[in-house]
Amino acid sequence: MKKLLLAGTLGLLIFSCSKKENTAEVASSDAAPVSAPAKSNLSGDQIIETLDCSGCHAVNERMIGPSYQEIAGKYSEKDIDLLASKIIEGGSGVWGGVPMAAHPQVSKEDAKKMVEYILSQKK
Repeated sequence: MKKLLLAGTLGLLIFSCSKKENTAEVASSDAAPVSAPAKSNLSGDQIIETLDCSGCHAVNERMIGPSYQEIAGKYSEKDIDLLASKIIEGGSGVWGGVPMAAHPQVSKEDAKKMVEYILSQKK
């Protein structure tokens, strides 16, 4: 039973950790890709919506990863650079055994916007 549950969780993780842009790019190769400067015009929550974050995180509910409120409760504004690096490079071990996928396509500036939005969810 534990093996079946673990296999299902890993399958869900793999399925949910694909970028949303991939489906748009496959569906229409004529569409212009979102460039780094254009993405920088987005707010932190808008950037999050363009990525795969919602597959593992929610604002107020723990899923595969911690909720944004849990993250905001553990970290503060002094941790923005650290958390931005974790978004870009990925990480593991802080919130459990499931690693967070790296997002190397995200600029440091955009990652900081994402972190600022997440920290704004503090209860």
